[in-house]
Amino acid sequence: MTAHHSETAIAAITDDTFEPMVLGHPGLVLVDFTAEWCPPCRMIRPVLDAIASERSGTLTVYQIDTDENPRTVAEYRILSQPTLMLFRDGRPLLTLVGARSKTKLLAEIDAALRD
Repeated sequence: MTAHHSETAIAAITDDTFEPMVLGHPGLVLVDFTAEWCPPCRMIRPVLDAIASERSGTLTVYQIDTDENPRTVAEYRILSQPTLMLFRDGRPLLTLVGARSKTKLLAEIDAALRD
């Protein structure tokens, strides 16, 4: 990881840690499929940081670099960044593509949890 992300509340995961950290995690996990070169990914990062700290008791947020983790990217057919995937008890619940505001993102997450 590059040093300038040290302020982030979001832990990075990899192809090797995806299964235990996401699929093996009880409860809610939001995974940010991101890339260093992607401007919308940089735009949404502060939104995800805020959500990670506000929902720290109920939602775990991870990021995975799509360039460095091709296995997971292929498995979940990630075609663009940022792609956000919400998992509940290891099962994918929601996939969102593209940056959005914190209000919109939380509304979409909460709507998916009500279904």
